[in-house]
Amino acid sequence: MQPVNEFKSKSGLKRIFSAFFYSLDGLKAAWRHEHAFRQELGLFVVGTVIALLLRISAFEKLVLIGVLLLVLIVELINSAIEAVVDRISLDRHPLSKNAKDFGSAAVLLTCILAFAAWAVVLFNRFY
Repeated sequence: MQPVNEFKSKSGLKRIFSAFFYSLDGLKAAWRHEHAFRQELGLFVVGTVIALLLRISAFEKLVLIGVLLLVLIVELINSAIEAVVDRISLDRHPLSKNAKDFGSAAVLLTCILAFAAWAVVLFNRFY
């Protein structure tokens, strides 16, 4: 028999509302405590405005905004990994370093993807 998690006991609409407010709490915490998230959110806002103003197809706009949103998503996952590792122990350990480095590498690869998508769309638009 598995242990009962008090946070998993909600069902129906109550669960949906709770999940929504937990998500808002997560976004607020990321804004308050994560410098990289704030920087990437700023780029997301600026990039979204630029994408919406460009004379490109709706699909291209979606791609440009989507890859910027993906950077934010992966940054949140990276921050979650870092928080869990720090919660377990603040001692230096090779596995802790690996976990944090893997999360950071995921953010880097997502940023490279975003840059490549923007480069391709802008190149096709202007050249």
